Amino acid sequence: MTAVHHPPAPPAPQAPPRRRSDRRFVQALPYLLPAVVLYLGFLVYPMLDAVRLSFFEWTGFRNDEPVFVGLDNYVRTFTNDPVFYRALTNSVIWVVLSLLIPMLMGLLLALALNRRMVGRNLFRSVFYIPAVFASITVAAMWRWIYNPNVGSLNQLLEAVGLASLQQEWLGDPQIALYSVFVASVWQGVGFSLVLFLAGLQQVPAELVDAARVDGANRWQVFKAVTVPALRPTTAVVTILTIINSLKVYDLIVGMTGGGPAQSTQVLALWSYQQSITNHDFGQGGAVATVLLAVSLCLVVPYLVRTLKAEEH
Repeated sequence: MTAVHHPPAPPAPQAPPRRRSDRRFVQALPYLLPAVVLYLGFLVYPMLDAVRLSFFEWTGFRNDEPVFVGLDNYVRTFTNDPVFYRALTNSVIWVVLSLLIPMLMGLLLALALNRRMVGRNLFRSVFYIPAVFASITVAAMWRWIYNPNVGSLNQLLEAVGLASLQQEWLGDPQIALYSVFVASVWQGVGFSLVLFLAGLQQVPAELVDAARVDGANRWQVFKAVTVPALRPTTAVVTILTIINSLKVYDLIVGMTGGGPAQSTQVLALWSYQQSITNHDFGQGGAVATVLLAVSLCLVVPYLVRTLKAEEH
């Protein structure tokens, strides 16, 4: 008898990738819901409410009804509030310095600590530990360091024969902002270090070896291989640095309170003081809304450009 050969059964149709991803998203919703509710309640709602209050005049007291004033708070902010421009300038200075100094130091330290060396893990921990401290704790510590009478910085300068460099580090309007920024660098460089270290772990070793075989030196390997591979990490560090710089608050409150003579005032602190100290929630909301707009104007274009570069 002749054997009958049946054709193989066609493979079962598979769900399109998009439908499969949609199904996974629906399955993940119950697990995401608590986090989404907390995010909406504690971040999105207060942000939108601050924008809403910027169009009202309100002292913050329950027995006072908010009065709609339209754009009057913004007009007052931009025309009759000299502290606002000082705060805006200091916020911009803080962002620029943060993008230059802590990021560069974090990258250099990451490159150094990415090699095999004795005590590498110890050095990584030492540089990262300040990032774990609460900002108000860092502020208290650096206030003591900067104390003009018993602070360790002035005493160290005197011990090494540089007493002429002793300063009122937090009392001089010319240098107070930069003195506070030094404390921010000490605390924040470890954050950039960890992210850049994680990015360096993703640099393909075969590309580095191939470049060295072709005769490339360390700088050429860094420029042609490491830098392109670190672009996603650099984008993340840049965006987080901009956001953290614009919302700096704890360090300045703990070290100077915005003084002396408003020389360390920033937008986040001025928004708080307008709302809580001066009982002008409309003006405070206007400053907070300007801060939000500045953040979006800095972050969104950079993010869009980075995503387009990744696509190409």
